[in-house]
Amino acid sequence: MPEDVLIKQAATVVCAVEAHAMKNICVYCGSSPGRLDAYADGARALAQALVQRDIGLVYGGASIGLMGLVADTVLQLGGRAVGVIPHALARKEVAHKGLSELHITQSMHERKTRMAELSDGFIAMPGGIGTFEEIFEVWTWAQLGIHAKPCGLLNVAGYYDGLTTFLDHAAAEQFLKPQHRGVLIVEQEPVALLDRFASYQPPGVQKWLDKDET
Repeated sequence: MPEDVLIKQAATVVCAVEAHAMKNICVYCGSSPGRLDAYADGARALAQALVQRDIGLVYGGASIGLMGLVADTVLQLGGRAVGVIPHALARKEVAHKGLSELHITQSMHERKTRMAELSDGFIAMPGGIGTFEEIFEVWTWAQLGIHAKPCGLLNVAGYYDGLTTFLDHAAAEQFLKPQHRGVLIVEQEPVALLDRFASYQPPGVQKWLDKDET
């Protein structure tokens, strides 16, 4: 095989590896601990999986609920935890004081944009309306071609079973294209979810908008 072809193939492999290299993953989750102990167990397991792969945590910057627990566990295990929180919520959500970095923003929009910029993938753990809105927004950005980063649900204790059933229904009713439904990866265990993130291939989509147009 000609040398120039080998060089091109090697370059392609390097680009593919670099495309899946994840330095930081954004985790959306509740500012409360939830009803079940399983949710806290899931937060600790995700933190451990991130640290084992030398992947930094990007999250909402609070010290309470699942948000604080996943950050505390990452830090206790020697990992990197970066928080992003708007000024108005820094006191209400009790901004974490021991993070590797804490970014204070002026608005929720700026917060979400900064979290997305810092991250190479997005995971939603159990949480409330804010968690739903955040993962749906970055999933929408993927559909619009604004980014090509993986998005996923860590379905701890079946928390997202009802949502995933509804999303499958939306696809069956032809309001959600199957390739776009497939962008949102769902797993019950963090290791399995991160494995799928590492091998993620974004669907070919037309780029409808740039991020500054959202």
